[in-house]
Amino acid sequence: MEASEQDYDVSPIWDSLDIDLVVKVLSHTAFSPFFTFFIPVFYYFQGEKWTSPAIVLSAGYYLGVSAFWFFRWYSRLYRNQGSLLFGPGRFDWGNQIVVVTGGASGIGELLANTLAVRNVTVAVLDINPIVTENYNIIYYKCDVSKWDEVEAVAKKIKEELGDPTVLINNAGVVQGKLLLDLKPEDVQQTFSVNTLAHFWTLKAFLPGMIEQKKGHIINVSSVAGMVGMARMTDYNASKAALISLHESLRYELDHAYRTPGIRTTLVVAGHILTPLFLTVRLSQNWLYRFFVPSLPPVTVVKAIIAALDEQHSRIIYLPFYANFVPFLSLLPSFLRDFSQWLSGCDYAMDDFVKVSGRRAEEGPAPVAHGASKQSSPT
Repeated sequence: MEASEQDYDVSPIWDSLDIDLVVKVLSHTAFSPFFTFFIPVFYYFQGEKWTSPAIVLSAGYYLGVSAFWFFRWYSRLYRNQGSLLFGPGRFDWGNQIVVVTGGASGIGELLANTLAVRNVTVAVLDINPIVTENYNIIYYKCDVSKWDEVEAVAKKIKEELGDPTVLINNAGVVQGKLLLDLKPEDVQQTFSVNTLAHFWTLKAFLPGMIEQKKGHIINVSSVAGMVGMARMTDYNASKAALISLHESLRYELDHAYRTPGIRTTLVVAGHILTPLFLTVRLSQNWLYRFFVPSLPPVTVVKAIIAALDEQHSRIIYLPFYANFVPFLSLLPSFLRDFSQWLSGCDYAMDDFVKVSGRRAEEGPAPVAHGASKQSSPT
């Protein structure tokens, strides 16, 4: 389980063999309306009658699969005031001004550089500078947890670049301590970066989007905001607040500001291989890694890019198991506790050492000798 930051491959060449890959293959085969349509047709041309069980069952299966995808598709259309016949116009990447918080490392760094390749003007807000060779990435030193700094930088961005069209709230911090071990400064930092910073960036950049009646806001949250974990009380609470903020913002945009054209995307991610949770300890059992895989940053970046390109408001659950996390609270207590034990999340932070987002009084990060090859929620 020894590893260092160099062990994190942000852009793997091959997909890992896990449940996400299996679901991806099945969604294009056994659970695809196009594929399942030909099953009863195949039986018919094999000489089966239309009333035979083989054709009736396979036709029923096709109708069930089709109904699932139809309601999924229609739900997306309804949320985004879409047309049954016409999709949104092509997304003009060259005219976008994107603000990325926490863009100096991890997901933010990869996202900023990926957007820059698409000829997007990217403004990176971070307390540390981003290392890049892309000319269209502009770094602004800013502690997003402080309203005064966000307000000042926002004015500078508007003067130098114009009103941002996309806001990606990605900055995050974690302490990894038991509740009674948390200092007031720890709690303040966690909520300031993980929650309050979103209020400040929204207050700074949302008015311009409301004026134009278009834009896209992407908030990067975590499955930790939907469940409880030991040594994560402050982090989980801050991410839960972000999820609630995101949902409330959606209804304000629709019903108070009358700007449904401003899209909102919430990324609810599981384990991501970034320096933020470099020293977390997760099971290396192959069965655990199959059903609860960690995400390379490139997977999250691809999902965000796709959401921008589709121009739809949506919630993105990554990886596949994250889709079921919201339902854990509905389970009987013994099943809920069993799932908690199975995940091992209550012990993953036992030897955690804070590496990213250390305050001045905390000193430099100690050298991690037991870093896991897997990381944790963004």
